Amino acid sequence: MDAAFTAEQDEMRRTLREILGKRCGPDEVKAAVRTAAGHDRELWQQLAQRLGLPGIAVAEEYGGVGCTPADLALACEETGRALLPSPLLATAALAVPLIAALGTAAQRSALLPALAAGGLTAALAVPGPALSTALALTGDNAPGEWAGGGRAGGVQARPGEDGGWRLYGEAAQVLDGHSASLLLVAAHTGGFARSRTLLFLVREDAAGLARSRQTTLDETRPQGRVQLRDTPAELLGTDADNATDEAVLAALASTGRTAAAVLAAEAVGAAGQALARTVEYVRQREQFGRPIGSFQAVKHRLADLYVHVQAARSAAYYAAWDPQQGGLALAQALEALRITAGEAIQLHGGIGFTWEHDAHLYFKRAAADELLFGPVHRLRAHAAHRAGLFTTPQEKVAV
Repeated sequence: MDAAFTAEQDEMRRTLREILGKRCGPDEVKAAVRTAAGHDRELWQQLAQRLGLPGIAVAEEYGGVGCTPADLALACEETGRALLPSPLLATAALAVPLIAALGTAAQRSALLPALAAGGLTAALAVPGPALSTALALTGDNAPGEWAGGGRAGGVQARPGEDGGWRLYGEAAQVLDGHSASLLLVAAHTGGFARSRTLLFLVREDAAGLARSRQTTLDETRPQGRVQLRDTPAELLGTDADNATDEAVLAALASTGRTAAAVLAAEAVGAAGQALARTVEYVRQREQFGRPIGSFQAVKHRLADLYVHVQAARSAAYYAAWDPQQGGLALAQALEALRITAGEAIQLHGGIGFTWEHDAHLYFKRAAADELLFGPVHRLRAHAAHRAGLFTTPQEKVAV
């Protein structure tokens, strides 16, 4: 393994940091999240056209850059530093891999170029607060129980009279679900006895589709509620390919591993920036005639935070190279971000406790990400289970 970054990766990092430094300060972030879309559309187009950001991991034959998921993780470390509100995670890390893995040749040719160019955004809609389970991050997604099922619950699909499909149901807590141009909806079909979970494509202008933005703890992660009422949909892939839901569940788990590596890098970027801003503050803030950063107790706390962040960064970089370790890296990164953001508020003193202070942007991101993709102890427990750490010798022989 060669952990050194290439000249192209260093240049991408430098260019992205330069753009975000000019266009994505705390005030700009707060203004962007309060727009109808929840992000700065002009900045999103600039990132797409100048850097090809949404198409980094899309194959060149579909108009993408053709890089690896490691390059996407590296870019997301920079977006995490700025807490950039954008459709990048929902589109590039969740939707694109699923379309590439499950879509027909016609679907890939029609959708991937538009997604790579940034003109089309997408969101993955799964019923209830089950995104982490659907992606096999905190539990096994094989049974498909996370998607509801049976006669009620989740989203149901039935063949339509026109040869297409019709969807009924609701999905809440959908990342960018209120603004995405395309929805990938996990739905049950086959009735009660032969229920299976498949993915369907729903356009933003589909009849019977109702969407609303939800109030969330972290405004930089906008979420929407998606309601489907006899909504026409297109099956992702073909019914012959998805005769069972094994292919869909395997694709979701694979996407989850890559997304975990991307999220880990993003959380590391946020934690590193929260630490840097705190170090800058304690160097300037004076108490008893000297900077508070010169006090030994403060130095010790900052040193501990530095160790947390660097350990998480090492884990995130390793997961970018080997996505199989994405779950553990994500747990490490989310924990580092939570601890660093909490200490940042403490070390900013009285001003840090005000809800409007910039330090709370990082604290909200830490709390919201752990609610959406964690919690940390479940991420670690599932990773340990997959690695066989809790398996007895007898069970290993039986397997």
